[in-house]
Amino acid sequence: MSADDSMPAVADDAPLAVTEPVLPLLRLKRGEDRRLRAGHLWVYSNEVDIAATPLTAFAPGAHARVQDWRDQFLGYAYVNPHALICARLLSRSPVQPPDRSLFVHRLNVALALRERHYAVPHYRWVFGEGDGLPGLVLDRYGEVIVGQIATAGMEALRGDIEGAVEKVLAPEALVWKNDGGARDLEQLPRQVITGFGKTPEELRVIEGVLQFRVPFAAAQKTGWFYDQSANRELFRRLLWPGARVLDLCSYGGAWAITALRCGAREALCVDSSEAALAAAEANALANGVAVRTRRGDAFDTLDALHLEGERFDVVVLDPPAFIKRRKDQARGEAAYRKLNQLAMRLLERDALLVSCSCSFHLTGEDLVRLIQAAARHNSRFVQVLAVGGQAPDHPMHPAIPETRYLKAFFCRVTRA
Repeated sequence: MSADDSMPAVADDAPLAVTEPVLPLLRLKRGEDRRLRAGHLWVYSNEVDIAATPLTAFAPGAHARVQDWRDQFLGYAYVNPHALICARLLSRSPVQPPDRSLFVHRLNVALALRERHYAVPHYRWVFGEGDGLPGLVLDRYGEVIVGQIATAGMEALRGDIEGAVEKVLAPEALVWKNDGGARDLEQLPRQVITGFGKTPEELRVIEGVLQFRVPFAAAQKTGWFYDQSANRELFRRLLWPGARVLDLCSYGGAWAITALRCGAREALCVDSSEAALAAAEANALANGVAVRTRRGDAFDTLDALHLEGERFDVVVLDPPAFIKRRKDQARGEAAYRKLNQLAMRLLERDALLVSCSCSFHLTGEDLVRLIQAAARHNSRFVQVLAVGGQAPDHPMHPAIPETRYLKAFFCRVTRA
């Protein structure tokens, strides 16, 4: 079988439109086309020539033909005049506007990537800009799709998206979990609605040889953190039998259960959510192991464990983003440093620290610097054994650094 034969066909569903549509014009200022020509998909409001094409003429979610200051075509975009990122490109072809056929094509291309890398249908099917569909996330749980729309432009296209999902995959259900904070920036309501099918009571996840279940009502974001799957595979190779493991911000217990299935002696899951801890306990039993759980704030719990004299061979730090906006940088960096600092006090003399960050505004170099500062404070010596990032179902767009957000450092920590 050739390499081409092993890939799902996508060419048959390529867009077939042949006539150039007539849409309102969005004209950029002189020199503001460079980033788009380099491959980026975003237009900022201060880049628009509002004298020629006022943003106030557009309704949120309206489509536009984007041109540079010389009236050269750049692409078709959806517009939100109320947002800092006022337009996002969906198509660079003059004869292919944003419509259902475009979504069918992009969904097929995205599906081909996932089917190449994943043996089972449990992955992030669409990763926004990384798959050429800015503002859209689709996670696949077998025959159930959970989606999230973050922009007014994608919200306006929701019907086309639902039709394309049915055409490409025909799943049993598509549920929109549109309750994220990003919708506030676009002046969209937070809501959970069913696109088609029946909303599931729980989501079933298969990750390698492990299986997990998450109650849909208590699910965070789109239900599961698929982006960490490759890091957990790396984690398996660095573990050793008999280790005591602390899984901080554990959610459904994936890190702890992975460790136990690899021979860890015991694992403690810490999370602020009672529902998450209940799911972790149930997931452990379903995979033939048992976890201890403790509810509490991550920082307070680390302090309390230290006072109780607890020590661990492995500590996993997988917190939520501490830096969501640039203005949070200083406070967020202080939080990452403190978290690592408190965690190191709980480590045995020769231990493994897995330190993660999903904050785009914190670079990998920044996180290493903060880990080292925490080590010096605790008189510890750190050796970085491996560096991880987001899994292949979260592809980075090379022209859009914002699509690379997850960092994971696997560190040996010893006494200085």
